[in-house]
Amino acid sequence: MTVKVEDNEGWYDFLRGIFMRGIVVAASAVLIGLFITLPAAQAADDGTVCTSETTPPDQAIAACGRLIASRRVSGKSLASVHFWRAVAFNRKGDYAREIADLDEALKLDPASVAAWNLRGSALYDTDQTDRAIADFNEALRRLPNNGSILHNRANAFLQKKDYARALADYDEAVRQLPREPLVWKNRGHTRQAMGDLSGALADMNMAVRLGPRGPFSFLGRGLIYRATGEPDRAVADFDEVIRLTNGDGVIPTLTTPGYLLVAAHTHRGLAFEAKGDRNRAEADYRAVAAVAVAAGDSSSNALKATARARLALLGSDDRPLVPAATGGPGRRIALVVGNGGYTAVTPLANPGRDARAVAKSLRAIGFDVVEGIDLDRAGMQARLADFMRAATGARTALLFYAGHGMQIDGRNYLAPVDVTAASAAGLTASTLDLDTILAGLDDQIRTNVVILDACRDNPFAGRTADGEAGRGLTLAPGLAPPGALGGAATLGAGTLIAFATAPGQVALDGEGDNSPFSAALVRHIGTPGLDLQQMLTRVRAEVVSVTKRRQVPWSNSSLLGEVFLVAERP
Repeated sequence: MTVKVEDNEGWYDFLRGIFMRGIVVAASAVLIGLFITLPAAQAADDGTVCTSETTPPDQAIAACGRLIASRRVSGKSLASVHFWRAVAFNRKGDYAREIADLDEALKLDPASVAAWNLRGSALYDTDQTDRAIADFNEALRRLPNNGSILHNRANAFLQKKDYARALADYDEAVRQLPREPLVWKNRGHTRQAMGDLSGALADMNMAVRLGPRGPFSFLGRGLIYRATGEPDRAVADFDEVIRLTNGDGVIPTLTTPGYLLVAAHTHRGLAFEAKGDRNRAEADYRAVAAVAVAAGDSSSNALKATARARLALLGSDDRPLVPAATGGPGRRIALVVGNGGYTAVTPLANPGRDARAVAKSLRAIGFDVVEGIDLDRAGMQARLADFMRAATGARTALLFYAGHGMQIDGRNYLAPVDVTAASAAGLTASTLDLDTILAGLDDQIRTNVVILDACRDNPFAGRTADGEAGRGLTLAPGLAPPGALGGAATLGAGTLIAFATAPGQVALDGEGDNSPFSAALVRHIGTPGLDLQQMLTRVRAEVVSVTKRRQVPWSNSSLLGEVFLVAERP
């Protein structure tokens, strides 16, 4: 397929683009001579089956294989057979064998624009982005200004987060293919990633107008409506995604519609949350659980995790659900928690002061901040619930936590001040699972920033708490690196999580009023014109210097672009 982002429509637009512009005509025309050298009936049958894009892929692969095995095909004719078998492998999602066939096709016929283009698409699908771009460059050298190839190269640039070059290629592709909805849709995704929501919406509107039966365009537009604080319009578009996907033969698909249904129900649930409609939000999250998806479908599985987390959030809090305030498309919110007054484990001196200092700094740069100091588990749950609900109407959500954090069986937990460890079940039940928090925040319309000064020590490290049926829990020092961030946010803003120190290491509480990490964070977080990751690099350098390399802050990011907490000074 030429388009990631789980786009089943992409393959058909790709085939239509290359066929209607004659890129593949030469690849099939050279087979005419093939029928002269093979027995007429067998050659005609296998040649027709091998080179038809409507042949079931397994049948096409078998027919092409027989032609190759005959050893009576050579030169450009053999290159064409390898090309068409590669097309069939592409339709099966077998990219390794697709690439192998295209390698052979290009050895035999290095002038084949179709083979360069298709191999570039396969390399893109296997995340070999630089090699993909090189193949598209070669295809464009031989066939300049072809809209389909430019579109494919734009997708690769988008994958590299090279938005300027992606946009330039999409602009030219739109000029070459003004009636292709897929090109408009993907340019809209690029503009959204660049923060141009009005331009993105204009492109998505055109994609919907040109392809009113294409659910991915409605999905993309619904996400933009969520980002611009228009949940009613978003709900209407997600309704259309579900209607089209559940329709009878509305669009041809090569894979199951599971991703579309999971995405539409999850995002419609988030839109209902933003509207304050608890019942319909919960109904959508429950619907997500009923959709079957492949085990390897990481985007669908990440969205399912988000739906589970949001459903648990709604079920754990029976307070009235009120509509989320948007405050405009640029609203930024923060929850700042400092837990130091522990009752059953070692208390910490600085988290409360750290939280207040960070909250003050965030307010100074325009965040709406809620503070929580020395919260028990019920208090933390309530503050997190309010924060995660408010996040449905924000463009940036930042969570700062200072206090005890712990790693239990490779998962990270934040410790309220009433944490206990009488048993394994009691320990996990009295803490908050960071993975669940991250899943609940994961959203394509928003940048999420999680900053944890929570590695000061694990008060239970070195012990093994007995679990159910005799299973032990390993309580390791420090925190574990997260397994995935922003898994559902394939074209959204993404998530960054910053740790006060490296995975498995212990951070210092500090001898002054603040920990070394929080002190450095407060000094640099308000610096104008610094990208978020550049700011954290300065924090890291200061902490390393102050602690004489005993503490090295660490971060993990799925951000798709630069994030500035403070704009450049005029």
